[in-house]
Amino acid sequence: MAWWKAWVEQEGITVKESSHFNPDPDAEILYKAMKGIGTNEQAIIDVLTKRSNAQRQQIAKSFKAQFGKDLTETLKLELRGNFERLMVALMYPPYRYEAKELHDAMKGLGTSEGVIIEILASRTKHQLQEIMKAYKEDYGSSLEKDIQADTRGYLERMLVCLLQGSRDDVSGFVDSGLALQDAQDLHAAGEKILGTDEMKFITILCTRSATHLMRVFEEYEKIANKSIEDSIKSETHGSLEEAMLTVVKCTCNLHSYFAERLYYAMKGIGTHDGTLIRNIVSRSEIDLNLIKRQFQKMYGETLSSMIMNDTSGDYQNALLNLVGSDP
Repeated sequence: MAWWKAWVEQEGITVKESSHFNPDPDAEILYKAMKGIGTNEQAIIDVLTKRSNAQRQQIAKSFKAQFGKDLTETLKLELRGNFERLMVALMYPPYRYEAKELHDAMKGLGTSEGVIIEILASRTKHQLQEIMKAYKEDYGSSLEKDIQADTRGYLERMLVCLLQGSRDDVSGFVDSGLALQDAQDLHAAGEKILGTDEMKFITILCTRSATHLMRVFEEYEKIANKSIEDSIKSETHGSLEEAMLTVVKCTCNLHSYFAERLYYAMKGIGTHDGTLIRNIVSRSEIDLNLIKRQFQKMYGETLSSMIMNDTSGDYQNALLNLVGSDP
């Protein structure tokens, strides 16, 4: 399924609202789990991974009303490592969480460009607008200006273009003539010349609708006798290449893109826990079940089995709860 169609469907959701929900006893369970010496991690997992994000917000309000403490800050004090990082991530409202991930990617020395590319290339215009609004409220600055200050050159231009959300598909109508022209323009901007006209690639990839782009990619392959992905790999490099390829992947199949992100977060030595946590938390109430199916189809093993081999302890248990049963 392409990115612009990835609306919330019940079959895609792994974390659903708890029936007969009452935030007050949940808040009390969490308070007792973290009161005094030692922490009952399993009790925390059982509550926070089995409630929807909206329900977690109600639990946080009840926790403060009953015990005069901020739930997220209490979790930070009581928990450690990746388990803490995961539980805290669950407590952020969705758009505030993504704003936080973007802010963290840019603060301090260096920039985690992969995080910025992932979020900006895979969200709809409405989602991007909400993320920008949350970013402004929480950090007092413009997301666009911070991206401009933190990135350079063609990557900066591409990220700013993506932030405008111009790729949203409104009608599903594709102008065949324009699609062919765009394919010819991309070929002329890359394979046909010495060097690359990066702005032509950026303009077409960032401003055309997804249905239109899929037709462009088909026409391009006929003209160039190679895929748009192969041309991008030969014509660009580094973070700009990653950004362009991400747009292509999200356009063609969003669930395959996230399956790939999760797979490479765990493949090989070490784990990219930030990528693993962000994608499981942010997709759990949207389409994680569909991503799981695609993951198994692409890699011949389940997401759960890979998590079991790559993580441990309370962190593993919490992740498996969020992922749910195998497809």
